[in-house]
Amino acid sequence: MRKNLTQPIEDYLKTIYMITRSHERATTNQIAEALKVAPASVTGMIKKLSKTNPPLVEYQRHRGVVLTPYGNQAALEILRHHRLLELFLHQILGFDWDEVHEEADRLEHVISEEFEERLASALGNPSLDPHGDPIPNRDLQMPETSNRMLIDLRPPQQAIISRVVSANAELLRYLSSRGLTPHACLSVLDYSPFDRNLTIRIENQEQVIVLGPQITRQIYVTLID
Repeated sequence: MRKNLTQPIEDYLKTIYMITRSHERATTNQIAEALKVAPASVTGMIKKLSKTNPPLVEYQRHRGVVLTPYGNQAALEILRHHRLLELFLHQILGFDWDEVHEEADRLEHVISEEFEERLASALGNPSLDPHGDPIPNRDLQMPETSNRMLIDLRPPQQAIISRVVSANAELLRYLSSRGLTPHACLSVLDYSPFDRNLTIRIENQEQVIVLGPQITRQIYVTLID
């Protein structure tokens, strides 16, 4: 499926996929910000992607862009490469979870489908990457995952961290230092309605942690009944 796609095209498809997971359509400015390119360059590329055979995106001027079914499958395939590589780098090569994103970005475009299959097999056909993000399976179906953000919790709710969606290395190092990693159990102790700060405690830790909405929007959790 991907044999005729260049690295820039794959980057665009993956970026549009990620944006449209939380927005109905991806705007030119959102894509430009994510890829750190000029909006005019984005417009040119998405017009090109809308005219491939078959089309990879559906583009409407002033309304943004969505992936076609073909573009969606291509995006899921490169995302599978990326997340399998992140897990390999972390689990086998010992990279910290804040180091794997950029390495995987470089490698995801060059591995073969045979390499992907052997990589998945060696890792035990995993369903989650080091950040808790779901890995599309070999049929390019995305596993179910929690869509509840930490920002939505209130005292005295308890939850387990399921995933952290940020690729910011500095933030990931901070979260790791405070024990805020996938599978950690937490309790919400207090909520401030004025700034939406949450005061939480990680299981088996005495110290409390205060987190603002910029962080709690990037942490997804599963509630403990």
